[in-house]
Amino acid sequence: MNQFEHKGDDDRVFKALASGIRRRMLDLLKESPRTTGELCGLLPDIDRTTALQHLRVLESADLVTGRKIGRERHLALAPLPIKRISDRWIGEYAQAAVDMLDRIERL
Repeated sequence: MNQFEHKGDDDRVFKALASGIRRRMLDLLKESPRTTGELCGLLPDIDRTTALQHLRVLESADLVTGRKIGRERHLALAPLPIKRISDRWIGEYAQAAVDMLDRIERL
């Protein structure tokens, strides 16, 4: 699959990352996997319904995975979509910077 075949996926990821609340949720899940209740408890400035709506956006962008264990839903960060964005949008620039530093070092 080439970079243009991921366009719809990229659009969902960018939409999900556009919200500060969703980025906070991802930061919390980056620290460690959490249950839905734990995640909602760490976001006291929004109600549970709003948190769940934001969580659905993250899941539809494949940025968060969830699995049910008993009565709890365990959530984890899924980093692959962010890596794809990084590879497509940042990777070339990072490589150019490394190449430039290498050329400077050789002077």
